[in-house]
Amino acid sequence: MILETKRLILRDFYKEDWIKVHHYCSDEEVTKYTYWGPNSEDQTREFINKNIGSQRIVPRTNYELAVIDKSNNELIGNCCINVDGSNAEIGYCISKNYWGCGYATEVSKALLSYGFKELGIQRIYATCRPENLRSARVMEKIGMKKEGYIRDHFYTRNRWYDSYLYSIIKLDFED
Repeated sequence: MILETKRLILRDFYKEDWIKVHHYCSDEEVTKYTYWGPNSEDQTREFINKNIGSQRIVPRTNYELAVIDKSNNELIGNCCINVDGSNAEIGYCISKNYWGCGYATEVSKALLSYGFKELGIQRIYATCRPENLRSARVMEKIGMKKEGYIRDHFYTRNRWYDSYLYSIIKLDFED
């Protein structure tokens, strides 16, 4: 599985990717708004192994992909599109060394295009913590509309967290 954008390659994970992934997945600042992390080395290896296993499932419904910077061939993050019938959820995590460069927006646009054009998805959604203004801005930039505020959406780090819910439907998608 490989998707390309102007600056990035989105590809399936390889076993040896765990070291680069662990660099940002173990960072407290990067994982501040996630429901996971900061990861131990074992947790990062488990993440990679789980996703390598999901690459072989037919029909494939979970696409967890490495984000590679074409300019230097560096693994700079990960992204996903997870399919559930005619709906799919997207997500992204970028190493803080690459924040503010538009990579999350570029990744998200590629995932929307793949979901609508290749997978035949009708509606794609994403969530973010209300405090995560950068992620909310990415969703707005790619044409998603805020659908609502989900109270006590997920439990992590010994407490419940709320989320914003954003979505876009096939009819509203502009490539």
